[in-house]
Amino acid sequence: MTRALPEYETACELIAQGLRDGEIGRRLGIPRRTGNGWRRVPRRRRTFAEVDPAWRPPNRRAYCYALGQYLGDGHIAFSRGGAPFLRISMDTSYPEIVTQTVSALKATFPAANVLVLTYRPEVRIVQVSERSLAVAFPQHGPGKKHLRPIELTEWQLHLTHTYPAELLKGLLHSDGSRCINRFGVPLLGGRVGRYEYPRYFFTNYSAHIRRIFCDHCEMLGIRWTQSNPRNISVSHRESVAILDAFVGPKR
Repeated sequence: MTRALPEYETACELIAQGLRDGEIGRRLGIPRRTGNGWRRVPRRRRTFAEVDPAWRPPNRRAYCYALGQYLGDGHIAFSRGGAPFLRISMDTSYPEIVTQTVSALKATFPAANVLVLTYRPEVRIVQVSERSLAVAFPQHGPGKKHLRPIELTEWQLHLTHTYPAELLKGLLHSDGSRCINRFGVPLLGGRVGRYEYPRYFFTNYSAHIRRIFCDHCEMLGIRWTQSNPRNISVSHRESVAILDAFVGPKR
């Protein structure tokens, strides 16, 4: 059984209306080259095998980490033939995180080929092409994540509630940081006491994704505060210790 990609069907309508690839890309949240490819490729090639909506990851722990990475820096696009592929942008400064992401995707999609591409000297793209991606990450949709609702499905919540640490690790490895906060306090005699302590930040423009992060922090007893409209801070000593047990400094 086959079905057409919904983005492609809409793109066909916009093409028939005479819209250019750039405008189609802005409306659907797809790269311009994807729209251009769909314009050129015969319609009959833009179908893919029906994916079982009951698909579930064979390795649930690995999936929760991959989900965190996807929500942070991942996006799903489509090849000229209509096949979906996931790309996660990664910083070359953290090779261990790149390795962990590749391992998590291989465990989640064991039959798929996971590639590590060089986009710029400082950027690696981890890519996997797999027809079940739209079911695996149903948060996919047109437009940027922070401009549309992002909610976990019931089956995803069942997994992330079982492995909340893995989801938090994926989120922090994509959109988080661990730093040392330093400050001075005036003391008697004109002296200044110097103090420092570690803290975590999670930074994301999507209020929904920040809420997902905070909800799973609370499941593990991690105290958080909102520093500004896009930053969540974890600085309580015991809460930092909890995160240090499974996240720690980026490498």
